[in-house]
Amino acid sequence: MIFSYLDVRDKGRVAQVCTAWRDAAYHKSVWRGVEAKLHLRRANPSLFPSLQARGIRRVQILSLRRSLSYVIQGMPNIESLNLSGCYNLTDNGLGHAFVQEIPSLRVLNLSLCKQITDSSLGRIAQYLKSLEVLELGGCSNITNTGLLLIAWGLHRLKSLNLRSCRHVSDVGIGHLAGMTRSAAEGCLNLEYLTLQDCQKLTDLSLKHISKGLAKLKVLNLSFCGGISDAGMIHLSHMTSLWSLNLRSCDNISDTGIMHLAMGTLRLSGLDVSFCDKIGDQSLAYIAQGLYQLKSLSLCSCHISDDGINRMVRQMHELRTLNIGQCVRITDKGLELIADHLTQLTGIDLYGCTKITKRGLERITQLPCLKVLNLGLWQMTESEKVR
Repeated sequence: MIFSYLDVRDKGRVAQVCTAWRDAAYHKSVWRGVEAKLHLRRANPSLFPSLQARGIRRVQILSLRRSLSYVIQGMPNIESLNLSGCYNLTDNGLGHAFVQEIPSLRVLNLSLCKQITDSSLGRIAQYLKSLEVLELGGCSNITNTGLLLIAWGLHRLKSLNLRSCRHVSDVGIGHLAGMTRSAAEGCLNLEYLTLQDCQKLTDLSLKHISKGLAKLKVLNLSFCGGISDAGMIHLSHMTSLWSLNLRSCDNISDTGIMHLAMGTLRLSGLDVSFCDKIGDQSLAYIAQGLYQLKSLSLCSCHISDDGINRMVRQMHELRTLNIGQCVRITDKGLELIADHLTQLTGIDLYGCTKITKRGLERITQLPCLKVLNLGLWQMTESEKVR
């Protein structure tokens, strides 16, 4: 049906043209996959019947000035509930909403709901057992007890975001990975785990993850200052892992990359940007053992043209290369990239102050290039004259 190709605003407009168009526009196929974005301020008796008539089962609450139970009662078959940024949501409000099982709910986003504590996770674990995606980024009152409750009740969970949950430690990750089976089975079906800026985590967490979360595909450890090279040994044999983010992990060095490269990983994406102990030797290790990478981010690492030379001949799969603020890279490095990384579709050269127009001309000749970020780059006066 042609109405399904319209954006949400236009779908509403065509429904006002005539009765026939209204009936056509309200067909469930037109609204399949649409997320309703709502400001809940005052009672609107027709709101939820209207959403249900169109088959809408995904809701984002932009502002919450009514009880959350108003939403849950109005949409008993809800599949996705996004409460991100609803700062006034409390444990009490969530507790009044989740009073019985909601088997249809698969996705719950509580990012930046800063008043939410472990008490709410107990409710969620008890009544939302079908959850597959749980976003808790910025919920800074969550502790290891909350993770124990998740590990006890949410066995179908595939994606969990714990960004900046500052109280979470190795003990909590152990719960998720099923290391405390006497208390909780664990979330052994996890495929996506974000632990960005969880400052209490150490290499022991990585040991738990490698032992218990065998299905993990994407792991974000950016800004986790407590993990080190030794922890990479644990990750190096996680054969399901295809994306690893170690951005701004200050204790990761060339040795850590060596451990990853010597394992059995089949990584597609690796980010070690702003790891200032990463140098040219890491690029040699990557070429030896992580040559199947499609995306590699090395922004602000201490790499040079020599490192590029040691890497490029083996990286035939590479599509995206981010080397912004790598101030030792010159036109020679760009020429090596242009000669050997012929499948590149994107490259970041932001802040590479030693490159010139000559090197850029070689890069722009890459046959598949679609994205080129230059940022702070400027031509010298002599180049402008030419």
